[in-house]
Amino acid sequence: MTLHKKMYIGGDLVDGQACLDVVNPATEECVATVAAAGLDDVEKALNAARDAAESWAATSVAERQSWLLKLRDAVIENEEMLRGLIHQEMGKPWGGTQEDFDLLERALKFYAEEIARVHDEILRDLEGTHDHRIVHEPVGVAVAYLAWNFPLLNLAYKIAPAMAAGCPIIIRPSATTPVSAYAVGELCHKIGLPAGVVNVLTTDGYAPSDALAASTIPDLITLIGSTNTGKHLMKVGATSIKKMSMELGGNAPVLVYKDADLDLAADIVTTVKYNNAGQICVAPNRIFVEREVYEVFRDKVVARAEATKVGFDKDADILTGPMIDGRAWTRVKGLIDGAVEKGAVLRAGGDRPEGLQKGHFLAPTVLDGVTPEMQIYQDEIFGPVVSLIPFDDRDDVLERANDGGEGGLASYIFTADLALAERVAKRLRYGEVQINGVKYGIYLPHGGIGQSGIGHDCSRLALNDYLVVKRISRGLT
Repeated sequence: MTLHKKMYIGGDLVDGQACLDVVNPATEECVATVAAAGLDDVEKALNAARDAAESWAATSVAERQSWLLKLRDAVIENEEMLRGLIHQEMGKPWGGTQEDFDLLERALKFYAEEIARVHDEILRDLEGTHDHRIVHEPVGVAVAYLAWNFPLLNLAYKIAPAMAAGCPIIIRPSATTPVSAYAVGELCHKIGLPAGVVNVLTTDGYAPSDALAASTIPDLITLIGSTNTGKHLMKVGATSIKKMSMELGGNAPVLVYKDADLDLAADIVTTVKYNNAGQICVAPNRIFVEREVYEVFRDKVVARAEATKVGFDKDADILTGPMIDGRAWTRVKGLIDGAVEKGAVLRAGGDRPEGLQKGHFLAPTVLDGVTPEMQIYQDEIFGPVVSLIPFDDRDDVLERANDGGEGGLASYIFTADLALAERVAKRLRYGEVQINGVKYGIYLPHGGIGQSGIGHDCSRLALNDYLVVKRISRGLT
């Protein structure tokens, strides 16, 4: 049975000016139709958020906390339903849906607690003539554009700090995976959230999507997406002065030194790279391995690639699901074939997994001997491909690691020499450096530098994007 989902605008569940089909990339079957916003619907959402801005900003912290926790309770009560929607709209393996769900539940609780820690600050007057306070106030209306790869996790990064800070938000999920986000809109409606505080809609075409950013109503544009999309929204949104918060693309390097725990490194590289079919912004992209251990490490990675389970069976322990659509599959396959044509050796994968002729599945892949002349070295792969690169010179490899094009998001170091790790970490131009492990959590800052982003998702730092600073000074009489 195909689901039909409505948009959530101004406190109501509404149909749009168009409908979009949502196709499960594992089965290539339509699993839902969703109402999609045209220009008139976008205008209604913008006006609803603007109309709610003053009253929501004036709501006490305690009341906002209460709403966050009410929504959290509703999310917890509907875990099976929400995870099922992600499973269907993305073809994501069932185990992988847990991360999406958990992040939403945890974010609502975390920001309900964290907003209470935001306090006025007192500044000392050097001449003794005034009292000064710095206060933090909601920035205003936020518009959030979400990527498709983690439908609820990405939504959690935006909805929770916005609600906590007192900002009405318009959430524009990807038209590829909007169903679970629409379900959260239904939960907002069910708990009776004040009208306009949260609005959820996807758009039919570029014009209504751009209209959200081009409007002078939003005070903040926030995005999880590619660097090119970030540049586009900054340009479109320049109709007024807006804050920008963007988590953009990456080209994550991994540095594996000869004294590293090679099994640990191979486990982390392949798990992160093959999870979600490699469609993760922080997934290892270019794996530089010191030559003395290169072949040993390569063989460990190949063995893990060949052992990785691929598919869609809900009852199976599967790590790798499908690519999001046929265009994505074709793009990554082209990167693999192009690398092989230029001299890389295909050690595993490279095409459809055996027995999976339906769906956009790509076998976990290992390329040996990738070089900078290959497009797969230059691009964010966003697919289940490990690109291995030997190195001899430790200074040269740092320059190569930092030469990631527009990438400046995540990086990884594996070595038993912690002094070396610290020296390398200081020189890597990435917003996140992971040493001998990988860790993400709602309480840990997540953000890039350079062309990989502005601001942060997660942690207390995310609230900074939704708050503005005001100085209040009073003369002493």
